[in-house]
Amino acid sequence: MARIQFPFALTLATCLMSAAIAVGGDRPNVLLICVDDLKPTIGCYGDPVAVTPNIDALASRGVRFDAAYCNQAVCSPSRNSLMTGLRPQTIGVYDLGTHFRHAAPDAITFSQFFKQHGYRAEGLGKIYHTGHGNLDDKASWSVASWRPKAAQYVQPESLQNHRPDSKGRNRGPATEAADVSDETYADGKIARETIARLTAASKRQDQPFFLAVGFIKPHLPFVAPQKYWDLYQPDALPMPEVVSPPKGAPSYAPSKGGELRSYSDMHDKKVIDPQTTRHLIHGYYAATSYADAQIGRVIDKAQQLGLLDNTIVVLWGDHGWHLGDHGMWCKHSNYEQAARIPLIVAAPKSQPGLVSNALVETVDIYPTVAQLAGLPEPQGIDGISFASLINEPTDATRDHVTHVYPRGSRLGRAIRDSRYRLVQWKAPGGKDATAELELYDYQTDPLETKNVASENPEVVARMLELLAKQPEVKRQWKAKGKPGANSNAKGSPKAAGKSKPANPKAKAGT
Repeated sequence: MARIQFPFALTLATCLMSAAIAVGGDRPNVLLICVDDLKPTIGCYGDPVAVTPNIDALASRGVRFDAAYCNQAVCSPSRNSLMTGLRPQTIGVYDLGTHFRHAAPDAITFSQFFKQHGYRAEGLGKIYHTGHGNLDDKASWSVASWRPKAAQYVQPESLQNHRPDSKGRNRGPATEAADVSDETYADGKIARETIARLTAASKRQDQPFFLAVGFIKPHLPFVAPQKYWDLYQPDALPMPEVVSPPKGAPSYAPSKGGELRSYSDMHDKKVIDPQTTRHLIHGYYAATSYADAQIGRVIDKAQQLGLLDNTIVVLWGDHGWHLGDHGMWCKHSNYEQAARIPLIVAAPKSQPGLVSNALVETVDIYPTVAQLAGLPEPQGIDGISFASLINEPTDATRDHVTHVYPRGSRLGRAIRDSRYRLVQWKAPGGKDATAELELYDYQTDPLETKNVASENPEVVARMLELLAKQPEVKRQWKAKGKPGANSNAKGSPKAAGKSKPANPKAKAGT
């Protein structure tokens, strides 16, 4: 799509703000906070139950984006989009196990770009998805990335209740509430290490930092110290209003919840009953409050060290999560609860406590932060900077966002504008006539109860035109001569000549 043009005065003001940050003394630091599986079940997003005072306080310092969307609702591709500024369909990686550099070997990542411009780039916790044969990206960091060693469970009954999942991996129960300190589990250790890194950075006044911090909760299992469970009365927790898939949706479109059912106490539950639903929702909220407390520790330390006044802080959830809505669990879909994410940006000298309803995508964060830091515009990416929204949140940079999710040989390509979402399901490169379509009207049906594609041909045609303007999607990358092979689990990604590279000149704004 073409970029929406801004008034000259606004464009000039944004440029001057970026230039002032860059040349008016110290360049701004960047603190990128990534939270795994966090949907907008957050106080500042209007959730009446959530106990999230620290994220709420961060929102009061900057801009809360209410119409932010991931580019694919699963960990690895979503994080690839954050760090490369490229959508999954541009890269050609939709799974967990394929390292993005196989398909896009020449990509300049978010932190790598800042590193090239004199920043010290460090990664702590979960930034890239590692596991399932996937690896971290050494080129992204000035020093080796760091992940904690911590017990996933501590209670004897949790440790004893393990069973192998369908892939032979030992899984424990889906929840745990133990009377332990925050630093017993991984996120407490991540906060502690982040505090140490911030303290060290405060003493290096000759070099700005790009510090990416990835908290693991509220990702399954929903494990948090007992005090966070005690913040909630189970009977007061919101239960799903709609427990059936949308009427008229393709049978393969909903999430099947396989991730949840891989846990030892969930594997035999064909249907998640109301009592279990309430307990799992309780666990999700408790784990969210636990992550919020760790975020608070980090922000408080940055404040104590005098760093916040010259630091761009971004809080991002990698995708949403189904909590029993439509009878669905986990992410793994193109529906609103999986695709919509929390996003907060607090920049130096920006107006505090603003709210924007502008449509933004994960890929837009990279160029936005680069502009706010006064750096050159990153080239060859799909993202569009929304830096102008930091002080003018009622403006817009996009009139729609796009995201995808694969189902077998099909790829669901979604277009979401301010009112509708269209999903086109077909094989990459397949003919449009073979596609199945979903259309949801969020003005009349915010809970997605019915697919209305057949009833709105004009809307469908308009949104298909938007899809047609995008480059043809890539198929899932596979190693040449080795069908089904993914990343090299024993070392770094293979050389560029061994892969099918993504288009390094993908048109921005499509």
